[in-house]
Amino acid sequence: MLISTLINSKLFEGKKILITGGTGSLGTALTKKLLETKVDTIRIFSRDELKQIKMQDQLKNEKLRFLIGDVRDKERLTRAMEDIDIVFHTAALKHVPVAEYNPFEAIKTNVLGTQNVIESSLDNNVELVLAIGTDKAVSPLNTYGATKLLMERMVTSANFYKGKHKTKFLCVRYGNVLGSRGSVLPKFLEQIKNNQGLTITDPKMTRFNITMNQAIELILRAVKLGKGGEIFVPKLKAYTVGDLKDAVIELKNYKMKIQKIPIRLGEKSHEILINQDEIPYTYESKDDYIIMVAGIENSSSKKNKNIKKVNFSESYSSDKATLLSKNEIKQIILNEKFL
Repeated sequence: MLISTLINSKLFEGKKILITGGTGSLGTALTKKLLETKVDTIRIFSRDELKQIKMQDQLKNEKLRFLIGDVRDKERLTRAMEDIDIVFHTAALKHVPVAEYNPFEAIKTNVLGTQNVIESSLDNNVELVLAIGTDKAVSPLNTYGATKLLMERMVTSANFYKGKHKTKFLCVRYGNVLGSRGSVLPKFLEQIKNNQGLTITDPKMTRFNITMNQAIELILRAVKLGKGGEIFVPKLKAYTVGDLKDAVIELKNYKMKIQKIPIRLGEKSHEILINQDEIPYTYESKDDYIIMVAGIENSSSKKNKNIKKVNFSESYSSDKATLLSKNEIKQIILNEKFL
């Protein structure tokens, strides 16, 4: 489903939207796309004053409202959600090492903050809450992944206890967006720009490839198709970190030394987006895999002729996905204007 089709649909016409963590990479890109629709209002909710000022100056749109606040503060969040129709929950502590060394802070934002989002949404009878998940929530190896696993469970399980409230709760799940803050590509480019030695962990390490446009397409598809209780996972190709490194070096004609460094604390060699235990509850459409959380009856989705049960038996993992060639990686880097 093309992003232009989703943007030009009446999906967001007259809607009031709140984006938690709205000044982040995804929140900013999503805001720009939503401003192309007939949306009524977009409230940017974040605790970063400087980023809000920069975003306001950059976008200069009368449909935007900027609210300083933290998802840890339920009272502030509840006030921010007054009259809101759709909530995109993107706020999180995302860096793996930060969460490893500050686990209780990650819990406060990623777990308790998510519970505040759920309760504030119910208190305001919001139509739909969509939370942004991560591959690291699947069979988690680190604190960040464990908190995001809880986030997914809390959001999808909210469909059990919402009572008479109309709110639909669902998630999307994917890996690092190529070129976003915290991903490896900006690190490579920064090292080259500063004439530093380029650092790499294991060149055989694999990652799913998803661009910002693909991430937004996934979010919009989930809004359109979600009934409540699903986790939408995109169908993606992958790349090796070594091929990404080589593509960048060749595009930049880089000649300096390559330094091998240890894998970061809590980091996996390969991404998993669906583990074996989730396969029995997983369906697929043309573009996505859709995990129906165990215990949530979603008969309307199951009867949908556009989806079917998956027929694979192994985890959906980046080391088993189709790998992009080095030339394909180069083309993506150029198309996305990272250089």
